Amino acid sequence: MIEPVDLPRAYLLLNHGPTVLVTSAHGGARNVMAAAWAMPLDFSPPKMLVVVDKDTWTRELIEASGEFALCIPSRAQAHATLQVGSHSGRDEDKFQSSGLTTFAASKIGAPLIEGCLGWLECKVIPEPHNQQAYDLFIGEVVAAWAAPDVFSGNRWHFPADERRSVHYVAGGSFFATGEAFNVADPE
Repeated sequence: MIEPVDLPRAYLLLNHGPTVLVTSAHGGARNVMAAAWAMPLDFSPPKMLVVVDKDTWTRELIEASGEFALCIPSRAQAHATLQVGSHSGRDEDKFQSSGLTTFAASKIGAPLIEGCLGWLECKVIPEPHNQQAYDLFIGEVVAAWAAPDVFSGNRWHFPADERRSVHYVAGGSFFATGEAFNVADPE
């Protein structure tokens, strides 16, 4: 089950810096890749940044379609995340080879990945210089969703280790998001 996230609060889905799965589709082709470099940029309209290398199949599909999705994988999906970040979609169907299943997005053609913690549907804001010089894409969030077991009331709460978001650190290693604490509330 997924629940909508108010667009001005969409930044909260990426504010803690998780690795994301970037999905794209165009002309009957689709692909997924992992990205450790994604972040919120603005509140209204909400915008996200993601780095997508110019040599990737995902990049070709994003440039052709003008849209992409950012899906936030759980610790249980870390192996699949590493796999789709290590192989080219030109050589294989990475959804099939990784075991990732998808469902339709509400406002874009790129698929969303089942079992993730959150989903951001984005339309590219063309910035040719940033895209060519830095591989940096800006996407306006047109729809945002979260799994209510881990995100509700505009806050993350991870009920089990396998449902924590992950942060890639290189060489096949990840960190899982740790325990939350609040220094603003009196004890």
